[in-house]
Amino acid sequence: MKEFFLKSLRIGFSRWSEDDICDALELWGNPEVTKFITAEGTMSKEQVQQRLRKEIENYNNYNIQYWPIYLIETNENLGCCGLRPYDHENNILEMGIHLKEKYWGKGIAKEACLAVMEYAFRNLNANALFTGHNPKNSASAQLLKKLRFVYTHDEYYPPTKLYHPSYLIKKQNYMDMH
Repeated sequence: MKEFFLKSLRIGFSRWSEDDICDALELWGNPEVTKFITAEGTMSKEQVQQRLRKEIENYNNYNIQYWPIYLIETNENLGCCGLRPYDHENNILEMGIHLKEKYWGKGIAKEACLAVMEYAFRNLNANALFTGHNPKNSASAQLLKKLRFVYTHDEYYPPTKLYHPSYLIKKQNYMDMH
């Protein structure tokens, strides 16, 4: 059984370790998942290993990462959802989610993001959360509207070589709604 440091109704949040390479390969090795994440649309085994190491490094350096998420009921990996540094000076963190295809359209993304938002504002005392999405990913755009993120600008994202619509939610705005 995985140990969870954060839970929502259906989802448990864990921390990546080198032992999670199989979950990482299932997630980032799937072209349906990575088509909006990289310019090539796929990630090689080496790129997945590098991404896993980066998440572990983010946790070791900043105590945050795109945490692996699991269905509490079955302990099955759903993908990852979490935070990474964005604007340290203004205490703004970047939030992101990558879900395995079979969990799309089931409310998992919204539930996971809400848990991360709550954690970021209440436990980490972030001033705001930044996020963006591939312009071709309309599902992410809809999710961010439901989460009450506000569009701010288009920002160049080197991994996709595209300008991504980018959004922000301030702590006070989040607290006023929750």
